[in-house]
Amino acid sequence: MAIETTEVLVVGAGQAGIAMSEHLSRAGVPHLVLERYRIAERWRTERWDSLVANGPAWHDRFPGMTFPVTGPEGFPPKEEIADYFVAYAERIAAPIRCGVEVTAVARNPDRPGFLAQTSQGMIAASHVVAATGPFQRPVRPALVPERPGLTQIHSTAYRNPAALPEGAVLVVGSGSSGAQIAEELLEAGRRVYLSVGPHDRPPRSYRGRDFVWWLGVLGKWDAETTPGVEHTTIAVSGAHGGRTVDFRRLAERGMVLLGRTEAYDAGALRFAPDLAANLARGDANYLSVLDEADAYVARNGLDLPEEPEARRIPADPPCVTDPISALDLAEAGISTILWATGFALDFGWLQVDTFDAAGRPRHRRGIAAEPGLYFLGLPWLTRRGSAFIWGVWHDAKFIADHIATQRGYLNYAPS
Repeated sequence: MAIETTEVLVVGAGQAGIAMSEHLSRAGVPHLVLERYRIAERWRTERWDSLVANGPAWHDRFPGMTFPVTGPEGFPPKEEIADYFVAYAERIAAPIRCGVEVTAVARNPDRPGFLAQTSQGMIAASHVVAATGPFQRPVRPALVPERPGLTQIHSTAYRNPAALPEGAVLVVGSGSSGAQIAEELLEAGRRVYLSVGPHDRPPRSYRGRDFVWWLGVLGKWDAETTPGVEHTTIAVSGAHGGRTVDFRRLAERGMVLLGRTEAYDAGALRFAPDLAANLARGDANYLSVLDEADAYVARNGLDLPEEPEARRIPADPPCVTDPISALDLAEAGISTILWATGFALDFGWLQVDTFDAAGRPRHRRGIAAEPGLYFLGLPWLTRRGSAFIWGVWHDAKFIADHIATQRGYLNYAPS
C-alpha cells in the first residue's frame, strides 16, 4: 500500500487544529489536518444542551472573524461555537479530512520525520502537531460502586435535567461545569447537593468591564505557568447573560453545599471538613481581582463607575456553619451522582520519547522534546490564556513560525 506524505500532519480539527492550519497556510507550509469525527465535535456531542461560552464573544474568538449571531457582549451557545469553527475552516480553506482516526505515530525508520497509522492508511510527515486539546479522557473516580437505583455519569454525558432519573442529584466538582450544571438542576426543581473543592472565583464583571478585560489589562492572561497553578479550578459562567458564581447565594436558593468528596463506605459518602476554607479561598481570589482592578483604575485615572456592593459577601448559610460530614445516599434520595471532575490527557497514540514519568508531555512552549513534534491547545502551554480560543490562535502562530524556521534549516544547501 502506498504511503501518503505531507510536510506537517496536524491531529485534531478543533480550535487548535484550525488555528494551526491557518498559520501554516500563511507560512506556505504544506500540511494535512485529520479529525476522527467532525470539526469541533466535542462542542456538539460532549457538552450539555444549554452550555454557552464562558467568555464574551468579543474576546473568545479568532482575531479575523466575529460570531455571526451572538453580539459582542453576549455568550455564544455551543452549537454556534461549533458552527463558527466550521465556517472558519471553510474561510481559510483548511485541508481538513474528517472521519479519519490517527491510531499511532512513531519515528519513521526510513527517513527523518514520523509515520502515522490512521484508519485510512499510513501517512509520512516531517512534523506532527498534536492538537487534540485538553479534554481527552474524562476523569471519574472509582469511589462509589455501581448499584441499582444509582446513576453515575461524568459531566460529558450530561445533557439536561429531564434526561436524569427522578430524585436528588449530587454534583461533585465546583469548577465551571459543576457550578453551571448544579444551578441548572436547581432551577429545574431538583434537590441538589454540590461538593465544593478548592477553587478560584473571579467576578463576572466589575465596574462595567467583564473579568476577561480585567485579566487582560492586569497582564494575567500572559502569566506563565508555575507548579500547581495549571491545575487551578475556576468557577465562572456565561449562563444567563453572564453572572458571578456565588455558592452562598445558591445555598440560599436551596442547594446544599458539601466539602470535598473524600470517601465512601456502606452506602454513605464522607466529605472533608474544608467547605468553609474552600469558600474563603474563592472569596480571597474574588476580592483580590477587585483590589487590583481598583488600583488599576486609580493609577490610570479611568472613569469607571465605582461598585461598592460588589464587595459584600453574603453570610454563611447553615450548610456551611454546620457542615454535613457524611451523607447516606439512599436516605438523601440521591438517584444520580454527576462527576464534574475534569479530564486527563491521553496521548497513547504518540509512540515517541517525549513524556515524563507521570505521562505529561515534555515540551517548551509547545515544542516537544522529540524533534519535529509539537503540542497545541493544552492549558498553560505558554501562558494562562493558552487553552482559550484566542490564546490557542497565538500559540499556533509561534509553532508555525518554529516549523517554518526548521524547514529553512533542513532545506539549506551549501553554495
